Formats: sequence, C-alpha cells, structure tokens
Amino acid sequence: LYEASYLGTEDEEILKKAFEFSRTHLNEFISHKSPEIGYRHIVRSLTLPKHLRMARLEARNYMDEYSHASNQIPALLELAKLDSDMIQSLHQTELAEICRWWKELGLVDRLGFARDRPTECFLWTVGIFPEPRDSNCRIELTKTICILLVMDDVFDTYGKFDELVLFTKAIKRWDLDAVEDLPEYMKICYMALYNTTHEIAYRIQKDHGLTAVAYLKRTWIDIFEAFLEEAKWFNSGCVPNYKTYLDNGVISAGSCMALVHATFLIGDGLSKKTISMMKTYPRLFTCSGEILRLWDDLGTSTEEQERGDNASSIQCFMGENNIIDENEGRKRIRLVIRNLWRELNGLAMNKTVPLSVVKASLNMARTAQVIYQHGDDKSTFTVDDYVQTLIFTSLPSNH
Repeated sequence: LYEASYLGTEDEEILKKAFEFSRTHLNEFISHKSPEIGYRHIVRSLTLPKHLRMARLEARNYMDEYSHASNQIPALLELAKLDSDMIQSLHQTELAEICRWWKELGLVDRLGFARDRPTECFLWTVGIFPEPRDSNCRIELTKTICILLVMDDVFDTYGKFDELVLFTKAIKRWDLDAVEDLPEYMKICYMALYNTTHEIAYRIQKDHGLTAVAYLKRTWIDIFEAFLEEAKWFNSGCVPNYKTYLDNGVISAGSCMALVHATFLIGDGLSKKTISMMKTYPRLFTCSGEILRLWDDLGTSTEEQERGDNASSIQCFMGENNIIDENEGRKRIRLVIRNLWRELNGLAMNKTVPLSVVKASLNMARTAQVIYQHGDDKSTFTVDDYVQTLIFTSLPSNH
C-alpha cells in the first residue's frame, strides 16, 4: 500500500491518505522489530520507495536481496548476473568512447577552472536511459552534460560580468563570426558547444531523418540567458522570489536542454505536433526539471552558500514563508518535491508525448534524487560509489 501510494496523482485523495496511513504503520512496525531481512527492506522503502529509484541501481540491489532469499531460483539469478555483466561491459565501452571524445575536445586542458567529470555526466545518462538499446542516446547526451558543466563554471566562478554579457550575445547569434570579440577562453568554449551541437544534429538527421538543429540551439540560448539572469542577481545582491528563482533554475539546470536532446535522439513517434511542443517545453519537462533543481539545491546549497554563491530555492522559500530554521526549510522543500511527483505522475499518463520520452522525464527526476540526495549527508554513498558499483564492480558469482 505504501509503495502504491507513490503512484498517485494530485487529485487522488485516497492515495494521499493511504500514504500517511501506511507510512505511520511501517514506522511503528520497525520501531518494535529486530533488524532482519524484511526489516532492511522496509527501511529502504521508507528512505526511497521503488517508484523513485534509478532502474540500474535498483536491479543491482534487487539481485543482492534475491541472492539471500530462501526461495530463490539459482538459474534465474545466474542469468540476471550474466545480463548485468553484459550491460556493464557495454557501459564501459560507451564510457571509453566518451572519455576519448572529451580528451580530444581538450576543454579542461585549456581552461584550468572547469570541472572534469565525464564519468559523473555518464552516470546521469545511465539513469535517464537504462535500456541497453539506447547506447547512442547515452553517449551523445553525456557530451551535452559535460559541456553544460563547463559553461556553468564559466558563469559561476570564472567569467567577468561584462564578458558574460558578450558571451550570451554571441551564443544568441549562433554564428561562428560572433566569436570575434570574445576572450580566448570563451572562443574555445563557444566552438566546443557549437561543433558538438551540430555533430549531434547531424547524427539525429542521419538516424531519424529529423532536422533538429534549431531546437537544440534554442535550448542552449535559453540556458545562457538563464545563467546571465543568475549572474545579474549575484552582482546586484538581489534575492529573487521563489517562483522566479525556480522558473529560471529549471532552465539553468539543463533539464529542458537534456530532455529536448533526448527526445530527438530517441526519435520515437515524433509527429509535427510533438516536435512543435519542444518550442515551449512541455510541462512534463519543466515538472521533472523542478524536481531536479530542488534536489540539486538540497544537495549542493550548503557548499555554495559557504562559497558565497547566489541564494538557492531553499533561501528564497524560507524568506517568502518566514522560516528561520534551515532544517525546517529543507523539510518543506522535500514536501514540494513530493507534490511535484504527484503532478509528474499525472503528466506521465497523458498521451501527448511518446512513451519513451515520458520514461526519460521520469528517469531524470529519479536520477536527480540519487545524485543529490546525499549531498548534505557525507556518511552515505557518493556519486563515485555509484559509478564504481554500476560500471566497474561485477556481481559475485554463485559458484
């Protein structure tokens, strides 16, 4: 009942009651139980229910649990492990290709300040596209996320404000002549973004016969405008209201960029009507993006506040609702996320977008939780642990 309650939509009051009822009883139940197999299972569910888990990690955990079950079918477990090894091997090949591309691109060598995290970017795409057949989608989407992190660093830590204004103008022109007035490090960034976007558009044209460059380009222009908006807030010491912050933050977090790229890379059932929805970004994308942005803030805002960055959604929300205690603010943001999930569930049942794109949107929100949920708790798994588990550590065999 508890697990099912997470599939509820905004207007399903009975499932909201079922959630409160089942959670209360489960919490009570484990307070009187001795820690055994069933107990572990309940604690895990209360921490993170199945509907919100990242598919590949869940498969690993499930195999581990199943290997301890008294009624297991050994042959089934063996097949699952073989399948897991094959997928791991595929992921290692994909990651090798991404690292080769990243090294050749040479962005980080030229820019001493930029984040060098192709493996973490790849983990995102394993989360968004867990199926083996989506290999090309994972590779191409990882490239955009790698570049996004570097652009974020330019705006956050390195670029001077007047340079950032020039950079945004140049991106809006989307024309190689536009780089003339930029400082050298920005020229390198511009060329890397421009060329990678056109290469991805070429791939989409070749694989699906879809002309996507205008849509891909627009997602980047929107991101740069959102980055610049945040830089303006920072420079003027302005704390925006919560809604303004979140609407802008959904774009600057790259969620719409990733999902528009994903839609074209999958190329499933794309009608003219679906493609035209990419112009305004469907609510499915921005709802998933709000979950991502709020988890990102929950996971990174403490560090960013210490660095003196912009106020995050937590500070904006606390200021607007007269909350003084940060823990209370965080609790309230988690409640907002739970309600966004109900909205996302409702949107996922809407038939306007291909199912593969719906799945990618749900998976993006799930992956955000995995990557950021422990940002403020250093004792649990880190992103590196997840990468090791999923991509490099093979499951022990029964023999």
